[in-house]
Amino acid sequence: MSRNLSRRMLATFATLIARVRPTSAYLAAGYIPLPTPGSCPTPTFDPEEPVLDPEPSTSAMASSDVNSDKGKVDVHRDVEENEDLKPSTIGDEEFGGTEARQLLEKKLLRKLDLRMSILIVIYILNYIDRNNASAARLRGLETDLKLKGQEFNTLLSILYVGYILMQIPSNMFLNYIGKPSIYLPCCMIIWGMISCLTGATQGFVGALLTRFFLGFVEAAFFPGALFLLSKWYKRRELGLRTALLACGNLISNAFGSLIASGILNGMEGKLGHAAWRWLFFIEGALTIFFAAVAIFVLPDFPATSSSWLSPMEVRLAEKRMEEDVGVGDEQQTESGQLNGFYQAMGDWKVWWLALALTSMVVSLSFNAFFPTLSATMGFNPTVTLLLCAPPWVFATIVAFIACMHSDATGERFWHISIPLFLGIIGFIMAVSSMNTAVRYVALFLMAQSYAGFIIFFAWLSNSLPRPPSKRAVAIAWINAFSQLGNVAGSGLCIVMCFIFKLHLEHLNRKEEKKEKEEGRPKGFRYLS
Repeated sequence: MSRNLSRRMLATFATLIARVRPTSAYLAAGYIPLPTPGSCPTPTFDPEEPVLDPEPSTSAMASSDVNSDKGKVDVHRDVEENEDLKPSTIGDEEFGGTEARQLLEKKLLRKLDLRMSILIVIYILNYIDRNNASAARLRGLETDLKLKGQEFNTLLSILYVGYILMQIPSNMFLNYIGKPSIYLPCCMIIWGMISCLTGATQGFVGALLTRFFLGFVEAAFFPGALFLLSKWYKRRELGLRTALLACGNLISNAFGSLIASGILNGMEGKLGHAAWRWLFFIEGALTIFFAAVAIFVLPDFPATSSSWLSPMEVRLAEKRMEEDVGVGDEQQTESGQLNGFYQAMGDWKVWWLALALTSMVVSLSFNAFFPTLSATMGFNPTVTLLLCAPPWVFATIVAFIACMHSDATGERFWHISIPLFLGIIGFIMAVSSMNTAVRYVALFLMAQSYAGFIIFFAWLSNSLPRPPSKRAVAIAWINAFSQLGNVAGSGLCIVMCFIFKLHLEHLNRKEEKKEKEEGRPKGFRYLS
């Protein structure tokens, strides 16, 4: 009786386990769950009625014991081995299994990459609108605006004042509203309008104001785009995607010069306007047009994207980020925008990376003067602008190869350092020779150093993963702080020279006092 009772209790327990455990877990592990009640007859058992347990034969007993033990082993094997399933396998059940998830993930990335590709176009226009003053300088901007002395350099530098001031508030606001598809294109429309207004200015003050506000509005794009990428892509996917984004910078340097050359050569005097004014009008209008397109193409964050993704794809996008860092990107880590700001400002890594990037930006600031550097080879303005393109095409190719290899190997430091070292060689060549061929090769080496700059931003996003509000502030602050390299290079020089001046004056006073004490005539004095 006790043996039959234990067998029936074990069968009932196994049936309950089969009903509680998800069928997909058994199927994924290769097991078939036990039949549910009703699928086969189950013996009835009345506890009041005595159970007859006739003495079985020896062979029957042996068979029964073997079957019983086998049943026990099978049940335990089924339960234990299902408990040992890998977490990733169990987690894939909601997507229909591992293979189904892989297919869905490829589809998600394909759709995402197509939409993110518009960031390249936006970045091209962002840099063209920022740097077209250098091209306009070759065709009369300084003369028409009656610029004197360092006023043109001031126009270049003032843009970065607004650019630095606005980046952190912009990224905090972007993280708060969660709608980059609205926010970034609206900023883009405004900076396109300001670019057009630059072409209508008549003097230094007007140009200065438009350049300041241009930087103020353009500040939203690059840190916002980096933050948007970090919300969708895993760490080993970020390098290549950051390269694709930053290639907008390199392409704008290459083809921006070609576009500028065409406009400056073909629009002189049209409708009574100088060609350099048409440069700002046309490129500003292009920016406004693509901004309108971006509203319908640019994705939002995973938690706020619904129109172009299925619920399953949204869930997969969120789960990918959870698996990459070990915690979710929203509710599990977020504790308020201001708290994210305090976390970012209190993390030494943020300051360290900001200082490192500032040093890098100082070495890369040559790109604002690239047409001028090209002009030192002695060619006419049209050829000078055309010669600007090949170095940046080469830099784009190098950046892609370096970023893909960096993602594949999971290594960042050497992929940043080697391009920068080659850039140093380019600087040395440029200042050491006036030979045309040597100087042109130097431009290629200088341009390719941007590969290190691009990989640095991927490293930045990898190193500051959570919470999103902290990452938004950190990306903006590091990028904003680094822009001091564009305006503070000369500022730092002034401070250091002033300190040196005070030191020399101290030495002069010390020498003068010594002369009076010794009764000697006035001797050597430092020029201060």
